[in-house]
Amino acid sequence: MTDYKGVRAWLITGISSGFGRLMTEQLLARGDRVVGTVRDAAPLGALVEAHGDRLSLLTLDLTDLGAIAGTVDRAFGLCGRIDVVVSNAGYGLFGAAEEATDAQVIHQIHTNLVGPIQLARAAIPHLRRQGGGRLVAVSSYGGQTAGPGASLYNASKWGLEGFFDAIGHELACFGIGVTIVEPGGAQTGFRHRSSRLGPALEVYADTPASALRTRMSGTDRPPGGDPAKMAAMMIAAAETDPAPKRIALGSDSYREIRRALAARLEALDAQRELAASTDLPRDA
Repeated sequence: MTDYKGVRAWLITGISSGFGRLMTEQLLARGDRVVGTVRDAAPLGALVEAHGDRLSLLTLDLTDLGAIAGTVDRAFGLCGRIDVVVSNAGYGLFGAAEEATDAQVIHQIHTNLVGPIQLARAAIPHLRRQGGGRLVAVSSYGGQTAGPGASLYNASKWGLEGFFDAIGHELACFGIGVTIVEPGGAQTGFRHRSSRLGPALEVYADTPASALRTRMSGTDRPPGGDPAKMAAMMIAAAETDPAPKRIALGSDSYREIRRALAARLEALDAQRELAASTDLPRDA
């Protein structure tokens, strides 16, 4: 049996493609161990053959909420200790809010928000018992910004960020760090392979919501982010002590998040007197 003493172990959801696949390849190349979740193991056959039992695959669809805890238990059972748990699996649902079907709304929220919440909740007891570890949530600059045509994706990512930000405060006393990663556009196949569109409604043609639909369907403006560099930065962030609360990856992510935060702060500052006017008198 292979001796894994001193080898770092990672649990990563959604490693068939995109950031999950790139992180897995980079980690295996440097000698780490990865337990990865997939819906279909076939695309990873060559990777498993090349790295043997340093790569373990577990089948999981994050919308199957009842299967998440058992899958996490199996992952920790395989490794004994897992140093980093990466909530990576997710996708984008785009189009106006009215255009999405009820089933699409539920699937988006379960995949991008409820599933990651349950993943973290299942991992936390293991991390506590082993004396610490790291949780990494792959969000998006859409977790800090909002725009027409992305309302449901934004809802899932804003919720994700709120949850992981809060548990970061809960878990620090146990030596568990939490990091939220906010990538910008990258050439991972997110736009054309994993993203989905709601059925188009004519009333939204030529509106701001339709502009995003057009961009998602087109190929004229490829994303500018280097996914391999972003994956490497995610790995580095997971090993930075203390854990960075958030990291923005890509100049577009930095630009759009800064613009959104500046606008929100300006609007908030303008309401300072209004906010104070609703306080009870100090001598009440």
